[in-house]
Amino acid sequence: MTIGIETLTDSKPGRSAHFRDVPFRDALPYPLYFRSAQMPENATYPRHSHQWGEFVYSYSGMMEVSLNDAHYLAPPQYAVWLPPHVEHRGLNRHAAVHCSLYVAPALCANLPGETTAIEVSPLLRAMLEHLREQGDEDHGAAAHLRFLQVIIDLVASAPKVGTYLPWSTDPVLEQVLARLQKNPADNRSLAEQARLAGTAERTLIRRCLRDLGMPFAEWKQRLRVVKAMPMLEANDTVERVSVALGYSNASSFIAMFKRMTGMTPDDYRASAR
Repeated sequence: MTIGIETLTDSKPGRSAHFRDVPFRDALPYPLYFRSAQMPENATYPRHSHQWGEFVYSYSGMMEVSLNDAHYLAPPQYAVWLPPHVEHRGLNRHAAVHCSLYVAPALCANLPGETTAIEVSPLLRAMLEHLREQGDEDHGAAAHLRFLQVIIDLVASAPKVGTYLPWSTDPVLEQVLARLQKNPADNRSLAEQARLAGTAERTLIRRCLRDLGMPFAEWKQRLRVVKAMPMLEANDTVERVSVALGYSNASSFIAMFKRMTGMTPDDYRASAR
């Protein structure tokens, strides 16, 4: 399943892409290698693959990882794990700060065998923040490599969440998802959405669970979180974001955002800075 999100070439007119080259092509300098980077708006890495695994995390902004048959999102409470030899392309539509931890094939045995988004625990997030604050590090130092190995152990045991915001190619369900993606403030019930799609509510419930792996209401909340993040980073007020996403009051939006991300909108805005 893929997420329904426009490709980079469909970005707003007048915005040119910032192309970044991948740091390593043939070999890693160390079995574990960490790097962070600041990405301007509308930046992309070329489609490529490598013989090592890669863990991708976004400190702020939203990183996207595009495969041939799927599309993964990495908001700050999630990360993406890519096993060795997976062809992929990285991109971000808004300015972002992200990191990658490259893992030699011999160290990938306990890590997921498929590409997946994973939950980032407070401990894992704190360790990644520590690495960013350290700046230039002796990448080959024994203590540094031990620290990276603990991160890998945490990634190996972290809950997997698939693509975070999955999609469906089912002709009935897809039109419902596309309508919501275009207008996330749409507050029509699932029964009303089913009627617009010319099907029964029970049919949509079954197809949501089958294709999305979650109820319709949860998918809609995840979509609203994804839509809210760039607005918050652009310093839109919580009240304005709430209205844009279909909430009658800011407190309802704040409660949803905190339940889904573990932080309030203002806390997220501060962390993104």
